[in-house]
Amino acid sequence: MPRLNPLIPFALGGLAAVAGILPVEARGGLPTLPQVVEIPSRPAYVTPPQGQESDARRGQRLEPSTLLRTRKPGRLQVAFPDGRRFRLGGDSLALIGNRSVELKRGQIIGWLLPGRPDGAPLRIRTRVGTASISGTTVFLEASPELLRIFSWEGPVQVEARDGQRFSLSTGEEVVYSDGAWSPPRRLSRAEAARRRRASALLNGFSSPMETLPELERQLDNLP
Repeated sequence: MPRLNPLIPFALGGLAAVAGILPVEARGGLPTLPQVVEIPSRPAYVTPPQGQESDARRGQRLEPSTLLRTRKPGRLQVAFPDGRRFRLGGDSLALIGNRSVELKRGQIIGWLLPGRPDGAPLRIRTRVGTASISGTTVFLEASPELLRIFSWEGPVQVEARDGQRFSLSTGEEVVYSDGAWSPPRRLSRAEAARRRRASALLNGFSSPMETLPELERQLDNLP
């Protein structure tokens, strides 16, 4: 009987250990990391953890703690495997987390695929508050002086760092400015329509957002 090479068990054990720490997608399974799916305009950059900043690439996988940066007129769209989506506008900076996105400055719009099985909500964090959605479309604009959170359609939950909580519905926004939160305000149909036409994040991408038909239907019902 052939004698077994004593090194084989150790080699197989090493391969198994490596396979155990690789992401599922690296082992031939389903993707587990978000990826860049569209870059309609540049400049747009990606900085991986412990890596150097480089031009964003379509199909690029984004590990947790990856930094995204754009300069006008740069924009990009990112898709999570579980149906969470967001677009980043020009002059923006955002950090990819395990279960959230942190907007450090600029503009972002986030949504979830309609009909998505129940799962983790999309949370967008800022220095003064977090917006959470479970099946809706939300817009945030952040600068050192101001934070604006606007519900394009559906319920948006806002949790401020100071403990305040706000619930927004379609066409409502809440603003943090001069160290304080203003009460939620509902836009008129005309004002919402102007924002819809002018939005660089709703327009100019090759594929429309999956929530766009419902968004427009709900905006048409605003008073």
